Amino acid sequence: MAWLVLVVAGLCEIAWAVGLKYTDGFTRPVPTALVVAAMVASVWLLAIALRTIPLGTGYAVWTGIGAVGTAILGIALFNESRDLLRILCILMIVAGIVGLKLVTPDA
Repeated sequence: MAWLVLVVAGLCEIAWAVGLKYTDGFTRPVPTALVVAAMVASVWLLAIALRTIPLGTGYAVWTGIGAVGTAILGIALFNESRDLLRILCILMIVAGIVGLKLVTPDA
């Protein structure tokens, strides 16, 4: 269950990171409120997951999910680079996330 909570925390991380683009420097109230809510939810869920998942693993997986998801959405939504080297780097982050899950005892 802790891993599921951690994944949802990572999805909230993606939501607030992508949402920053829509706040226009925190000048748009609705997107700003949604970003702040996603930030709070992300950190709160991370804290819950860290009750049983080791700190280093949990934090690395959380940030990895956020980084990969944000990079993919940057490509899909904002026409960011689809360069092969960039995609390979994103895949290396995914490999690191999977590797940490595989070597961490079930929580």
